[in-house]
Amino acid sequence: MSARDAHTKGSGLTWVGRAMRRVEDPALVTGQGRFTADLPAAHWVRFVRSPNAAGKIESIKAPDGTLVITAGDLKGVKPITPMLHKFAYKPIGQPVLADGEVRFVGEPVAAVVAASEEEAEDIADEVELTIGDATPLIDALDALKDGAPQIHKEAPGNVILEGKIKTPEFDDVWKTAHTIVKVDARSRRQNATPMEPRAAHAAYDAATGRVTLTCTTQMPHLMRTAIADVLGMPESDLRVIAPDVGGGFGQKMSLSAEFVVLVWLAKKLKSSVAWTEDRRENLIASFHSRDQYLALEGAFDKDAKLLALRFDIVSNIGAYSCFPTTSGVEPLMALAEMPGPYDFRQYDSRARGIITNTCTMAPYRGVSRPTITFALERLMDKAARRFGLDAVDIRLRNLIDNFPYTSAAGLKFDEGTYKQTLQMATRAIDLPAFRKRQAEARKQGRYLGIGLATFSERTGYGSPAFAARGMGITPGWEITHITVDPSGFIEARIGASPHGQGLRTTLAQIIADELGVDPSVIKVIHGDTDRAPYGFGSFASRSLVISGGATLIAARKVRAKLIKLASHLLEAAPDDIVLEQGHAKVAGTDRSIAIGKIAREAYTQTHRFGDIEPGLTETGTYDPPGTFSNACHVAIVDVDIETGRTTVEKFVVAEDAGKIINPMIADGQVHGGVAQGIGNALLEEIIYDDQGAPLTATLADFLPPTAHEIPPIELHHIETESTESITKAKGLGEGGLIGAPAAVINAINDALSPFDVVIDEMPATPQRVRAALRQMGAKA
Repeated sequence: MSARDAHTKGSGLTWVGRAMRRVEDPALVTGQGRFTADLPAAHWVRFVRSPNAAGKIESIKAPDGTLVITAGDLKGVKPITPMLHKFAYKPIGQPVLADGEVRFVGEPVAAVVAASEEEAEDIADEVELTIGDATPLIDALDALKDGAPQIHKEAPGNVILEGKIKTPEFDDVWKTAHTIVKVDARSRRQNATPMEPRAAHAAYDAATGRVTLTCTTQMPHLMRTAIADVLGMPESDLRVIAPDVGGGFGQKMSLSAEFVVLVWLAKKLKSSVAWTEDRRENLIASFHSRDQYLALEGAFDKDAKLLALRFDIVSNIGAYSCFPTTSGVEPLMALAEMPGPYDFRQYDSRARGIITNTCTMAPYRGVSRPTITFALERLMDKAARRFGLDAVDIRLRNLIDNFPYTSAAGLKFDEGTYKQTLQMATRAIDLPAFRKRQAEARKQGRYLGIGLATFSERTGYGSPAFAARGMGITPGWEITHITVDPSGFIEARIGASPHGQGLRTTLAQIIADELGVDPSVIKVIHGDTDRAPYGFGSFASRSLVISGGATLIAARKVRAKLIKLASHLLEAAPDDIVLEQGHAKVAGTDRSIAIGKIAREAYTQTHRFGDIEPGLTETGTYDPPGTFSNACHVAIVDVDIETGRTTVEKFVVAEDAGKIINPMIADGQVHGGVAQGIGNALLEEIIYDDQGAPLTATLADFLPPTAHEIPPIELHHIETESTESITKAKGLGEGGLIGAPAAVINAINDALSPFDVVIDEMPATPQRVRAALRQMGAKA
């Protein structure tokens, strides 16, 4: 029996594992949530944005009597310059307001300041902006052509980085292959489209000279570090608060130039200023993602065993590099994680980031994994067809099943259940019964299809994982401070900054089990650089693994101290003390003392405890190597060949994310991810014309999925407790989105197999489905 189990002996159920309701929700569902845009301000800002994708700024004329700030006013303000120290990265700086030249439509050129939001918008409409003509580069392949215009002089050929991996025996093994299967996949540009767009409110405090920036961010501490660097101010003079955040999905982890301008204005005006982005700004200027060309070849032996993989990705990174991850985030993740869940030893891969005159790219839930999973799973389906196997059989021949496992790219996998989740999902969907139904439907002119996607989800990236990329900012660790105050209530202050994941609830469950208390006496404090310890925020499915680990370590220290204090007060040996139901008790007796009473004594009766330090505050720090969740997604679709419209009829997920702390929250994460993945697969696309003007600037053009497009989602869980995570939990925040696009598009290809139609592009819009059918001469 472990020490922990000994001290909770007889305590009954644990809080970990319960589907308790989220403590975050009552305020949100009753309209009591507090968002950035709710704050009043003395001044409002509207940004004048470039209507051109490229060109020199010839003049900016503001109406008389108005306050309009341009780059020329921002003396001493540095450009935003993210840094990588590997992969031939070329650092490029982004001026916070365009300085002499514009590089994408939507780039902020000037900031209008007025007494109201409406007045600022009216003035912005009157600002006369003259930009010289220039030829923009929109597509990454065009930017690579000889003689293409140079967008930044620091990056010759418009290549900002290039990474390569090649295993020593690749060429020899490739020559021995029985069959080569190829996929040329295309992922069209997307936008994360959080319900709440970006917003910022900066307020100057005349008494202290400090500025408080309240903003929509996933990483308040790093936002403070970055802005202080750019403005050349002490970090201690800047407080950053992330209040309730209405969705982030990665879009809110990067530094927005607009936030820097707000802080600069608050200092200059010694007042408060606010800016709230509208939906058009969000769609054209608030970071895009996943505009990629992926060329993938697999070498198989005669038994359909994958021997080697060759991969080349061209990733359009937009006009600038995002902070802090840099523009390497998409191509370099693809480079390292392309092998996915499959067992092969030889790998030859190249990843390039290409600068264009388009909106800057930044992480979006799953980053590159939805696209590389899409390409790899298309490869598996094509290989299955080439070998005359079904989609399940070829995967079972190739999935990893011995652990720990080191991939051909050098990533170390902890224990997983790749084959088991595949078998669980296909049993749940009843594949044989579907094939019968599919055959009957085809006789009636209906085209049903089924698609699989098996994948790994690397989660809880610690410092070593990010250091491998050579990042100038290397995130990874997290800190938690836990205090039992003299009133007996518990406060956990965390560096992570949740934005809807339910982290306050799950961390409270972890603490409650360790301290033998009800979660209702625990408050989790986050999102305020004055109140919370330094941390890297919430992204990359890291919060529960890393912040959860730091919290567990801190809680164990508090537990140990409570037991030590209780042993003095109850005059019993520490090994006889158990913590349960808010009390420390002597096991096997009726002697007990409330934890609140112990806490009061820890602060006010310290003379009674000898060399035990006063107070009840402990700290936990955690920086794990990372862990891998895994899952299998299965989609059934109905494709109307007359209209090209795809209806997702059913979706099944079999997921292994280690120990589940709160099943309800885990299911919610998967549901949300699958919904976004269906949107990626079928609907969402940012489209530019050939002059770099976005054609999808409203939600009438850029189409997120609605409840109408989302089928019932059936979930199944396996819990393989991770040895690489102190809580035994793995992350799962991105997995729903990683597998869904591949499953849906594989299902479309299966549905249209009678026509020999191949669709290797996402989204698979009705127009693309119809075009593919017409190309094959089918009725459409």
